Amino acid sequence: MDLIAQIEAEQIAALDKDIPDFKAGDTIRVGYKVTEGTRTRVQNYEGVCIARNNGTGIAGSFTVRKISFGEGVERVFPLYSTNIDSITVVRRGRVRRAKLYYLRSRRGKSARIAEVTNYKPKKSEGAEA
Repeated sequence: MDLIAQIEAEQIAALDKDIPDFKAGDTIRVGYKVTEGTRTRVQNYEGVCIARNNGTGIAGSFTVRKISFGEGVERVFPLYSTNIDSITVVRRGRVRRAKLYYLRSRRGKSARIAEVTNYKPKKSEGAEA
């Protein structure tokens, strides 16, 4: 393991975040910490993950798209942000590409994504079978 990957792994371990296994096409709910004045609260942002950037490393991010009051809204979240409280996978989507930018021009039924019913979680690297 090279030095940069080792430092990155140490920083990820220090953050102690539980990131679920999700990919483009999955509907996810992101609990994001919002600060209003002196108080902070968790606001859920639920939508379809249309892109994952820079993998699972410390620099990774993902884009979530939702329709809010008839208008498409996209938001990019850093994967290991301190402002992210939780990430929950609501449903798994069956897609054939890594980036779903074509959903931006789709509305209604043509923008639907089929659900995966036979999902098997990936084995974690730390556990030996």
